Amino acid sequence: MNIQIYGTKKCFDTKKAQRYFKERGIKFQFTDLNEKGMSKGELRNVRQAAGGLDAILNEHCKDQDALALVRYIAEDEKEEKILANQQILKTPIVRNGKLATAGYQPDVWKHWE
Repeated sequence: MNIQIYGTKKCFDTKKAQRYFKERGIKFQFTDLNEKGMSKGELRNVRQAAGGLDAILNEHCKDQDALALVRYIAEDEKEEKILANQQILKTPIVRNGKLATAGYQPDVWKHWE
């Protein structure tokens, strides 16, 4: 298993995800989205694996203006806008190879073990 967790250090759900994997002795790589965001390829893979754009966007994010903009701009411009405003992503984003989830989803992760 090759677990990657994308989130922020202040996010409680990200901390819970880290604890979930630590408690099970599963190594993971953590990437703080405030310090180093996702690449275009990572975003595409996560978007596809998690079930589309709506599954990875955080409806309750602080930057509602950026979220609204992403919702209404042309499809070919959305990816660049998300990459520039990664705070609108639902965290934690957890990847295991081709599989991915957005948000705290231990019920899904237990099937990865």
